[in-house]
Formats: sequence, structure tokens, C-alpha cells
Amino acid sequence: MTATTLDPRTALVVVDLQKGIVGLPTVHPAAGVVRRAAELAAAFRAKDLPVVLVRVTGRAPGRTEEPPRAGGLPAPDWADFAPELGQRDSDIVVTKHTFGAFHATDLDLQLRRRGVTQVVVAGIATSKGVESTARAAHEHGYHVTIATDAVTDMDEGVHDNSVGKIFPTLAETDTTEAILKLLG
Repeated sequence: MTATTLDPRTALVVVDLQKGIVGLPTVHPAAGVVRRAAELAAAFRAKDLPVVLVRVTGRAPGRTEEPPRAGGLPAPDWADFAPELGQRDSDIVVTKHTFGAFHATDLDLQLRRRGVTQVVVAGIATSKGVESTARAAHEHGYHVTIATDAVTDMDEGVHDNSVGKIFPTLAETDTTEAILKLLG
């Protein structure tokens, strides 16, 4: 678990840290994940680097064994970002309807327009939104770094599998503190 460097044009991608998700029971307290993501966001903004806030408002249409949620979003503010993130007008906002932030969104275009070559990823859920976004970023040719203490999941086994087995094959991983040191 060691991140070696951050490219000069690195973006922070914060996945699904929205009111309806941060209130769910998670392996590691969501409040800590949100706090560390907010620290990263503040540091990226201070360096004039892109901050991407991703929210989910639906799900892919394919059949699954998990039953679909009836109706729309459970509450009117369900998709609102956690206020601790301190959303700014300069942040890139991506609304997705699948696990990953790249599928059927303009995220890749937004990043390429800004000359981004690397992404740091944080958020919930480790095995769904975070992993899918990190996989797609890797497949799109970005260098990927995962802030391992700024991700969590609802299931400890899948969280541990993503962090311990999946992420090292497509990214560098490290703590928020180490990533902030690399950012300078």
C-alpha cells in the first residue's frame, strides 16, 4: 500500500458521498470517510486541481437477484452531497445511473478537457461505485490512486476483497494523509 506520485494534473473523484448513502450502515464509519474526502477536496481545490463529485440517482436496467427499489428516490434530498464536502461551483458534478462514474456520463470528456492524467478515488461503496469507477478510469488510461481510508462498504468481506485484491491490480493505494503529502 504505497502511492508513489501524483501527476501534475490529477483530479479527485468522490463517489456517492450523498445524504442517502452516507446514512447507511457501513464497515468503517461513513462520517470518517466523508471527513477524509472533504480534506482531500479542500487540498485539491487549494492546488486548483479538479474535484469531481459523483452522485447516483438510479440503477442499471439489467436483471439482478436484488429486487429493484420501488418508486423513485427514498427522500427528496437523498442525492444531495454531504454538506461536509463543501461543494463549490468549480466542482465537476456527475450524475450516474449505474455503479461506475464513467459509464453513460461525460466524466472522461470533462477530465480530458482539463488535461487530467490521474485520478484519486474516494467514496462509498468500495465494491460498487468506487471499484467500478476505478476500473473504468484504469481502462481509460488514467493513473489511479485509491484513498483506502476514504472508502467503505456495507459488507466487510467485499470491502476487504476490493482493497486487498482488486485495487492493487489497477491502482496504487494509500492513506489520505500520504496522498495529501504527495499533493504537497
